[in-house]
Amino acid sequence: MQATLTSKGQLTLPKPIRDRLRLRAGDKLDFWFRDDGHVEMAPKRSAMRELKGMLPRPERSATLADMERAIAEGAAGYGRD
Repeated sequence: MQATLTSKGQLTLPKPIRDRLRLRAGDKLDFWFRDDGHVEMAPKRSAMRELKGMLPRPERSATLADMERAIAEGAAGYGRD
């Protein structure tokens, strides 16, 4: 695969690379030099993005009442330890 550097120093990564690394517009990349003169690149991922998809979806979504009840129960037990 090849890419061409523009006069502004910009480079478009070929689509197969973007797809394989699951890159989207605005993603950041890290670059570093190897001793043999090659450059390596890796996507810089935020911790939250790396966690996406690790847990199964809940069987049902929490309602506002569920969330308010959980907050009230947590507040009632706050400071008892």
